[in-house]
Amino acid sequence: MLAVDRTSEMSLHRQLHRALVKMIQDRTLAAGTALPSTRELAADLALARNTIIAAYDQLVTEGYLVNRQGARYVVVDLPLLPKLQTPSLIIPSERTLSVRGMALMHQPFHHGSPGCFAFHPGMPDAHNFPFGVWGRLLARRASFAGDSLFGTYHVTGLPELKEAIVGYLASSRGVICTKEQIVITTGAQAAFDLLARLLLDPGDRVWMEEPGYYGAKAAFTVAGADVRPMPVTLEGWQMGRPPKNIRLIYVTPACQHPLGTSMRMDQRLQLLELAERSNAWIIEDDFDGEYRFQGRPVPAVHGMDRSGNVIYVGTFAKLLFPALRLGFMVLPPGLCDRIHPALSTTGQFPPLFLQAALADFIVEGHMSRHLKRMRRIYAGRRQFFYWICEERLSDYMELLNAEAGIQVVGHLRKGLSDIKISEAATRLGINVSPLSKYYQHETPIQGLVLGYAACNKAQTELGIGQLERAFAEHVSVPSHSLG
Repeated sequence: MLAVDRTSEMSLHRQLHRALVKMIQDRTLAAGTALPSTRELAADLALARNTIIAAYDQLVTEGYLVNRQGARYVVVDLPLLPKLQTPSLIIPSERTLSVRGMALMHQPFHHGSPGCFAFHPGMPDAHNFPFGVWGRLLARRASFAGDSLFGTYHVTGLPELKEAIVGYLASSRGVICTKEQIVITTGAQAAFDLLARLLLDPGDRVWMEEPGYYGAKAAFTVAGADVRPMPVTLEGWQMGRPPKNIRLIYVTPACQHPLGTSMRMDQRLQLLELAERSNAWIIEDDFDGEYRFQGRPVPAVHGMDRSGNVIYVGTFAKLLFPALRLGFMVLPPGLCDRIHPALSTTGQFPPLFLQAALADFIVEGHMSRHLKRMRRIYAGRRQFFYWICEERLSDYMELLNAEAGIQVVGHLRKGLSDIKISEAATRLGINVSPLSKYYQHETPIQGLVLGYAACNKAQTELGIGQLERAFAEHVSVPSHSLG
């Protein structure tokens, strides 16, 4: 019953091993069966005796056979394995997951698909990134890393990168801190997950923007928090009636996600006063703060904090590219002194040689030049995107006048479903996000969140044409009535 295929890429002893395993598991070879001697089987199969010995020895190592001195190899009496089922017929048991695990499995997400970048919200333009420079920096660091960059050292972040971030934050975001307060993470989402675990107990109350970033809400929800909505409109953050016993407040003041508005000074002061009065933490997610197209970038709330309540979270996903998976937190001194065990337990720290290359990218001026260039490119793309949407899609939606960011929101005409439109767009190769997904408590406004930065003029025209087709699938007689 044994046979080998001499034309197969698999070695002969591995073929023999696999065939014998199947025969033992199927009970074709019953427990206690003595196998032929290595010489006998080698002669029967016309194989080298060493091939038989290698297969038998591997079966002994794995516990299928036993070999006694001077005796034949004998099949071990093993428990009967459950009958294999067709994968499609296997019903997963929810009992295998914890309550937290079930919550993790049901959180919303939006990652898009390779090659489908129009109009992925928050996606920067990769074609204009200086990958030649970046590749040289990586190669240089990898070649001369020695013993300093390939271990699990510096779990809070490479000192050189933390120093570079301190200088960058002071000059561009108005955040004054020390390198000891900086913690490098594998992106902003990793920071939210870690902070949720550090700061929240089940039942603790979180006050966060609505509409707001569902990734942050997912982290707080899985931690067991009681998430309450802070309404945000084009007029700003509505903080007049805060819930009681707030433990944590989450905001995106530089560029509200997804609306693109910036928090006014009176609202910033109100936020800080409210947090101090409630003894609550503030997580300031500096989402797209660098890309502001009306005046200069607004300084961070962290720079106004005098009580140590604000935790600043930043990312390089929009400045460089999302797959880099590098972000950072600025912690109050009382937290950063004790963060090492938490980072070691969760493993939320990125490779050191990537951090070293990024430190060089910042210190040598490449990032500031890249950011300056991309602001100019994105400003032109933003202007064209508004124009073509007004020209081609005004019967279906109206774009809001966002002050910052590399995505904009379009409110849909009354009667249109943003879920159905986004599904139709996906089928046509267009990546958009339904605005209703950003609402968790309030009645959602139907709209689309559209990223414009990754597309040049020709790609934008093509993408808008496909989006127009997606609208046309659901609308027979266009109307200018918006809702």
